[in-house]
Amino acid sequence: MKTITKKDEIEFILKGIPEALPYLMKKGVCGISCGEPTWGILESAAKEKGFTETEIDNIVNDLNNILQNQSNKNAIEYND
Repeated sequence: MKTITKKDEIEFILKGIPEALPYLMKKGVCGISCGEPTWGILESAAKEKGFTETEIDNIVNDLNNILQNQSNKNAIEYND
């Protein structure tokens, strides 16, 4: 998966790194409405929740760290 940006769709992010769902839900960026997940562009969803540009950049950095950790874990499992 490529590097995550604030312009990415949440659905795209979660398809690549499902481990990001609890993080996004904890932040309040992604949630469940009437039993269905709410999607959209990460930046737009975060702004709707009142996040600043700096906070959004921090979320993107955190998501890229989750992605990197997942990639490292997969590489270790592959090499075992």
